[in-house]
Amino acid sequence: MRDEKQFLLDDVKEKIDNASAFIVTKYTNLNPNFSSNFRNEICKAGGEVEVVKKRILIKAAEAAGITIDIAALNGHIGVVFADKEAVAVTKALYKLAKENEEQIQVLLGHFEGKLCSGEDVERISQLPDKDTMRAQFLGLLEAPMAQTLATMEALLTSVMHCLENKNQSSS
Repeated sequence: MRDEKQFLLDDVKEKIDNASAFIVTKYTNLNPNFSSNFRNEICKAGGEVEVVKKRILIKAAEAAGITIDIAALNGHIGVVFADKEAVAVTKALYKLAKENEEQIQVLLGHFEGKLCSGEDVERISQLPDKDTMRAQFLGLLEAPMAQTLATMEALLTSVMHCLENKNQSSS
């Protein structure tokens, strides 16, 4: 293998190893303005877009312990790498893909050590982001405690009212 290809292979393998997830997309008819906007939106969400040759991607994935079927990769391939917020990057990707269906199509993804189909990646994009999930979880924990506290306050208040009524009737 030539030095340039080996360097590219090592670069893609390093990105696969460092990414929390990656999504393989098929692209057609990208103009420079759309391409720039696409890269900027993915970057804002915490991801990075790379245009990669199929064979380089397959070899880099195999070196990282991931088996990708070349038959699943049709057309020109771009890979979106997500550093931390995989769901946020996936949401941004699907938002752009829905707005431009004829230009971007999601083929497959790799999340938490598992290879996913395009449909699975779409379901992942519909998950709430981390902050929303944290808020929902805290609300779930807080609701029973708040109800218990409200019940205890109602009991104490009713006891106080009974004692106050007793005190007024005695006077």
